[in-house]
Amino acid sequence: MEVVGLMSGTSLDGVDLACCEVAVGASGAECRVLAAETVGYPDEWTQRLLSLDHSSALEYAQADVELGHYFGRVARDFITANKLKPEAIASHGHTIFHQPQSGLTTQIGDIDAIAAETGLPVVGRFRSLDVALGGQGAPLVPIGDELLFGQYEACLNLGGIANISYRSGDRRVAYDICPCNMALNRLSAKLGLTYDPEGENARKGHNHSCLMSRFNDLSYYSEPGPKSLGKEWFVSQFWPIIETSGLPTEDTLATVTSHIALQIARVLEKQHIATLLVTGGGAFNSYLIELIGEYSPSTAITVPDPLTVNYKEAVIFALLGYLRLTGQVNTLSSVTGARCDSIGGSISGLLNVK
Repeated sequence: MEVVGLMSGTSLDGVDLACCEVAVGASGAECRVLAAETVGYPDEWTQRLLSLDHSSALEYAQADVELGHYFGRVARDFITANKLKPEAIASHGHTIFHQPQSGLTTQIGDIDAIAAETGLPVVGRFRSLDVALGGQGAPLVPIGDELLFGQYEACLNLGGIANISYRSGDRRVAYDICPCNMALNRLSAKLGLTYDPEGENARKGHNHSCLMSRFNDLSYYSEPGPKSLGKEWFVSQFWPIIETSGLPTEDTLATVTSHIALQIARVLEKQHIATLLVTGGGAFNSYLIELIGEYSPSTAITVPDPLTVNYKEAVIFALLGYLRLTGQVNTLSSVTGARCDSIGGSISGLLNVK
C-alpha cells in the first residue's frame, strides 16, 4: 500500500511529507520511500502556531480547520508534482497542547479538511486513544524503530524534543529526554537565524556551570518513564531559566547544547547502549553530535543518509497509518504507559474514493 506520511514537529521547521510503499510481514516492515519533501511554513503560519495556545477557543477551532486545508493543499501539490498514486494519507498534525497528566493531547490540522482537499482517506489523531487509556500518547515512533531499525540498540530523534527508544528485555521502551531544537532554534532567533547551523554559534560560546546545574536540577530528569514533554513544560520550566540567566546568546547556546548532550549521554550510559541511530534535524548539528560522543564514548553513533535523517518520522507515520488501516497494533503500552496496546488513529474519507 502506498501511503503519504505527513509530519509537523514542535520545532516548526516545516511540513515533512514522505510517500512510502509500505508492507508488513512476519519478519518486520518495509517502507520504500518513493518521494519526500519538506515545505517550509509561511511566516503567517509560523507566528500563528507559536501563539495559538494563548488564543480564544474560536481562533483555535478556525486554525484547526484552516491548517487542515493548508496541509491538504500541500499534500495534493506534493502528490501531483511527483506523479504519485497513494491510497491514503497519515497525518500527525501539529501539537498545540500536550498534557497527558490531565488526559489531554491536541494536534490540529483537521483530517476532514485534508480529505476534502485530496480526495483520499486520511488517518489522524494518533495520540488521543492512548491518552484516554491512561498513556502519555507519546512517543509513537518506537514501533517504527522496532520494525524498521531493529539492527540498532537504540534510536535517538533530535527534533524539537530529544526522544529515545530502545529494547529492554522483551519490551520496547521509549520516552522524551529533554528539549532540543525547540530551545536551540528559539535561541538562534535572537541572532537572526532560524537555527544554529552545525552548532557553530554554540561552539563559539562558553559553557556556564551554574546555568548547566539549574537545567540539570529540573525535576523531570529524575522522574521514571514513561514520560513525555510538551511546549507547556518548556515554556513554564525550561525557558524561564534562560530568560533569567543574563548570559550572552552564544554562551547560552553553548550551555544548552552541552545540557542536551549530557542528558542524552546519561541515558546511553545507564542503559549500556552500544549502537545508536540518530535522526531528526539535530543530527546535522555536528557540535551536538560531537558532545554526545564525548559524554558517552562507549556508544557507536550512526548518523544515516540525509533522507533517513530528515524524513524518518514522516516515514514512520506512513507506517502507523498503514497499521491503522489494516487493523494492526500501532501504539505500544510499554512505551506510553497505557493500560494496553492499541490501534490508534481516526479515519476520515471514504476508503473507496478514487
